[in-house]
Amino acid sequence: MRPAVFCALLAAAFSASLSFAKTPFTFDAMMKLARIGDPQLSPDGKIVAFTVQTVDMINNTKPAHIYVVPVNGGSPQRLTNDGNSNTRPRWTPDSKRILFVSDRSNGSQIWSMNADGTDPKPVTNLPTGASGVTPSPDGKLILFTSDVYPACAPANATPGVDYDRVCNQTNLDQETAGKMKARVFTSLLYRHWTQYEGKRRQHLLIQDVTGRVRDLTPGDLNTPPFSLGGPEAYVFSPDSTQVTYAAKNEPDPATSTNSDLFTVAVAGGEAKRITNNPGADEGPLYSPDGKYLAYRTQIRAGYESDEWRLAVLDLQGGNMNTLTDSLDRWVESYTWSPDSKRIFFTVDDHGTQPLLMMPVSGGAIRTIAQGPTSVGDVQFTTDDKIMIYTEQSGSRPPEINKATSKGGAGIPLTHLNDDIFNQYQLTSLEKISVDAADGTKIESFLVKPPDFNPSIKYPILFAIHGGPEGDWGESWTYRWNAQVFAAAGYVVVLPNPRGSIGYGQSFTDAVNGDWGGRAYDDVMATVDYVSNLPYADKERMVAAGGSYGGYMIDWILGHTDRFKALVSHAGVYDLRSEAGTTEELWFPKWEFQGFPWENAELYEKWSPSSYVKNFKTPTLVTHGELDYRVPIGQGQQLFTALQEMKVSSKMVQFPDEGHWILKPQNSQFWYATVIDWLNSYTKPSPVSASTPH
Repeated sequence: MRPAVFCALLAAAFSASLSFAKTPFTFDAMMKLARIGDPQLSPDGKIVAFTVQTVDMINNTKPAHIYVVPVNGGSPQRLTNDGNSNTRPRWTPDSKRILFVSDRSNGSQIWSMNADGTDPKPVTNLPTGASGVTPSPDGKLILFTSDVYPACAPANATPGVDYDRVCNQTNLDQETAGKMKARVFTSLLYRHWTQYEGKRRQHLLIQDVTGRVRDLTPGDLNTPPFSLGGPEAYVFSPDSTQVTYAAKNEPDPATSTNSDLFTVAVAGGEAKRITNNPGADEGPLYSPDGKYLAYRTQIRAGYESDEWRLAVLDLQGGNMNTLTDSLDRWVESYTWSPDSKRIFFTVDDHGTQPLLMMPVSGGAIRTIAQGPTSVGDVQFTTDDKIMIYTEQSGSRPPEINKATSKGGAGIPLTHLNDDIFNQYQLTSLEKISVDAADGTKIESFLVKPPDFNPSIKYPILFAIHGGPEGDWGESWTYRWNAQVFAAAGYVVVLPNPRGSIGYGQSFTDAVNGDWGGRAYDDVMATVDYVSNLPYADKERMVAAGGSYGGYMIDWILGHTDRFKALVSHAGVYDLRSEAGTTEELWFPKWEFQGFPWENAELYEKWSPSSYVKNFKTPTLVTHGELDYRVPIGQGQQLFTALQEMKVSSKMVQFPDEGHWILKPQNSQFWYATVIDWLNSYTKPSPVSASTPH
């Protein structure tokens, strides 16, 4: 072959390889992803309905629409076009129609459409709106939530009282038209997350085929309690005669985590409490045969991060059995097998979420699916031959899959993001483990930059998770996305120090009353390990964190100068003022064994504000002004201290955000600001590993 021809072929091959090279996964790339959620298998087992949220950067919105995909394969089809928010698809028992929540007319209301998206019809038209729709198994009723005016029901009304449309509309009009905006409170938990408590309360309403609407939870309480997360908070019994729901019927909801399960007849009547556990009970789920009720439970009162156990109540015998006591892992989600003999459930385990199974009577636990991923939303066809589920990881957002009883690998049903992943390079998470000072194994996940070269030294970003009872792992996030930070040129380290979940409850409990102790030592042990890796530039290490992670950044400020720059988002700075201004008071009461006037020494010891005179490291402070979990004053106090100590610092406030930065343009600004701040102190263009420092 002639040299010129060979060179031409080589050049062509090289050009082709470049054309297929993937680019770094930036914030802009992340905003192109379709955010898949809430898959719902039709009762006939043929179709999965689900939601897809996209990002409209120009209009600063995240519109959500409903799609369907055949279980036997095929392209997903979008069913909704009207409105900006179409969510919570729920099938009618005959699989012919889909109920959903939409804002297309008169605020948030329940709508119905055919399985192909045709013939959309409004189902509710309430002045106080409607959401959270659940149809009864017999198809004759729908259950939903609405923020109503309790004063519109008679005093001490029995569950099942008619919804007073005129009274609710009148109160709504008066409240909207009123010019005086003073808020008056006589009890605690007067605000929560990003909203102040007004005159309205969230209630469970039920509507029949005639359109009659009744209130199943009248009174002055929010039902289900708005502090609960996790599984569904309410459910119909299989025979459609009862509703079971979680409620926090406590005199001081600000300091109590105790929620119980109640049942009430769909026709109305007195509600019956069926659990009396001092901790939280939530997520009721009937077995298909109606003989059992599964739910999550926490034993310890006042501790929101107690182990979530899976319990089963025998509705005939009245016996309750906690199935997962021996597992020492938090139960996240669960579902029944079609024959009611087994329960499938997921747990947090070392940063992953595997799927497990055990008999309803208890016994051996069997692993169904396990790997470097998180499994969820498990559902079965009635013949038990097909399982639908979602799967995600730290390098892939959720997708819907199916598995068959024949075994084998899962089969993807959705491919909405394939084009994105074909263009952009994402890095799989790697796990590392270090020994803490007391010998405890501390795990972390590591995300390397695109086109990682082990012969180059990279700047290191340590990201500290919130909680403190939380974790990093194989799950996708749009907020602190490690892939975006890695694409900016950093080796990203995600440590799971003491307090993290997924490593046993004693590991989680170890942070209680010890916020800046062992957890800080665990982080620094990880820093020691990573700084000695051959590709780590120990002279260019930075750290960032939010919420408790922000607290740890504030603590780092007063205890080490090993980092070139820091980022504290919504961080707890002064424990005493935080205890008096946060909303869920059970949290500081548990974590610090009382309030500041009861345990002043502990608050003084672990408050970053006690160590201001040691502050030296350049710090970016970011905070949402609507954050009532860690109020804006925490960030403002930190920034004041930094400025008065003449430490290089910057503060960014978001007037329209709470604890999380969620609006697209705000998120874009936050990522850009954080990365620019870190870059200004690390100059992250790679340098050779052989370059002397």
